[in-house]
Amino acid sequence: MLESESPKSAVPPSAKPVEVRPPVHQSIPPSGGLAVHAEWLGDHSFTRLHGSRFAYVVGEMARGIATPQMVVEAVRAGLVGFYGSAGLRPETISDGLSEIETGLGPNAPAWGANLIHSPQQAGYERAVVDLFLRRKVARVSASAFMALSPEIVRYSAAGLSRAKDGTIERGTHVFAKVSRAEVARQFMAPAPEKMLQDLVAKGDITSEQATLAASVPVAGDITAESDSGGHTDNRAAGPLFSSLAQARLETSKVHNLDPDSIRIGLGGGIGTPWAAAAAFQMGAAYIITGSINQAAVESGLSLEGRKLLADAGPADVAMTPAADMFEQGVHVQVLKRGTLFPMRGNRMRAIYLSRSGFSDCSPEEKKFIETALGESFEAAWQKTREFLAASNPGDLARADQDPKRQLALVFRRYLFFGAQWARDGDPARIRDYQIWCGPAMGAFNEWVKGTPLEPLESRSVRQIAWNLLDGAAHITKLQALRASGTDVPQSAFDYRPGLFE
Repeated sequence: MLESESPKSAVPPSAKPVEVRPPVHQSIPPSGGLAVHAEWLGDHSFTRLHGSRFAYVVGEMARGIATPQMVVEAVRAGLVGFYGSAGLRPETISDGLSEIETGLGPNAPAWGANLIHSPQQAGYERAVVDLFLRRKVARVSASAFMALSPEIVRYSAAGLSRAKDGTIERGTHVFAKVSRAEVARQFMAPAPEKMLQDLVAKGDITSEQATLAASVPVAGDITAESDSGGHTDNRAAGPLFSSLAQARLETSKVHNLDPDSIRIGLGGGIGTPWAAAAAFQMGAAYIITGSINQAAVESGLSLEGRKLLADAGPADVAMTPAADMFEQGVHVQVLKRGTLFPMRGNRMRAIYLSRSGFSDCSPEEKKFIETALGESFEAAWQKTREFLAASNPGDLARADQDPKRQLALVFRRYLFFGAQWARDGDPARIRDYQIWCGPAMGAFNEWVKGTPLEPLESRSVRQIAWNLLDGAAHITKLQALRASGTDVPQSAFDYRPGLFE
């Protein structure tokens, strides 16, 4: 077991001051000594159900940044790993699933993939759910949902069955990533009857599955997403978690559900042992990390992008327009240090709001736009037209008659390619890299500075997670001792990372 202390620095069962933990790491597993084990953190039903050693999720960073290799290494380290399949073509996702299955073997537990709500891409959600059900993907992390869609309900219901003892078993598990109680309540409750009956009428689920779905939550795992990289409401962790805990209590009463059947995890801002310990102390069933894994060796982000992340501080982030919902004013949190991307994205949004099209822009604005694009507006629009002609002819027909729409689509193309350039490591576009990043990345960098985890080549998901978990166990034990009357000096709560064997 991972333990918070080696025997040498075990906390004495007396009121004597506690020694400061030395900044070195023991082997895995240590033995002896008074300890809080990392396996004990979180909800034990979570680890039993999902087959992981720890209540720790390696989150699904979109467009393949959370690679199949990252998922495999996460599971091998005793974690739950999610493939960053959002935004990828179904055939690419299928290849990724095959890579994971090759690495872990068939029917391996503790892993899943991402399903992102995509109302602007007709048929995409259905194609991905078809793939997940056909390939027997047992866990899906649902993100960007503001309301239930038929496809996420179909996935949830399709795995329900009645056991011999009469209990309802799940073969498909939904992790719903939310930042608002009103969204969480929909996932905590059974699916709406009309939606279930419509799915039955279409032949998507059976009548028995619809009946079972009417008595269980759509999602058994709710991930509270506080201030994080990418799409975020910048919510503070404490108020968000308490809001969702209250929503669980009220929703369970309304629908006569067992509140313990709904686990609430916490993500966003978790980049140090102190943040992890705080999440577990609040009652989080599990924790989830994202930004810090982008700098891991298994990440799909380019080396150039990972180097930029390694230089970030907690304040080196900014909000900028999201490519997929540019016109609606939706923003994402990205890395600011070393890139012009967030500033350029925000100025594009301001120009879009104030101008009727490119021809309406001032000479200075036109120069800014074409400098950011790296080409003339006409050339960028022609490339955008070619893409739409193949993917969405209806949208192209509307855009050809609307210069403001053309402006939006060209800006969206720039925002989209910012993430692509960061993944590819295009050296000519380094100032335009879009790297989703929250404050946790900077906190992590400060914590590991001058330690064996500072070099990028040492940052595997295993080393990152085990250090966070072991440190959280260390802090949790000391806090429990302090609460029981033991004199624990403040310096004892320090925890320096090292490399586990």
